[in-house]
Amino acid sequence: MTDWIVTFLVRVIHGLATAFFWLLLIRVIMSWFVQGNYNRTFHDVYRVLVQLTEPILAPIRRVMPATGPLDLSPLVALLLIRLVETLLVRLLLAVA
Repeated sequence: MTDWIVTFLVRVIHGLATAFFWLLLIRVIMSWFVQGNYNRTFHDVYRVLVQLTEPILAPIRRVMPATGPLDLSPLVALLLIRLVETLLVRLLLAVA
């Protein structure tokens, strides 16, 4: 592969991982306030964040043991996303 293609793919992978990190972090923080907040816009934004992140979090929750009221699936998702990002980037750099 040419260098510009590898650089482009690495940037896309990093951009997607970073975007998902922020979506997940904002969802976690908003979840702390969603119960006491009756603002419709707040709930609409939270619902969109849930729709975007739940496809990743739901399978993790199914395989994780229950931890009571503490949901550790976002932390596991962030670690897995980082691991996949690192592996894909190293693979691309090894192929180039």
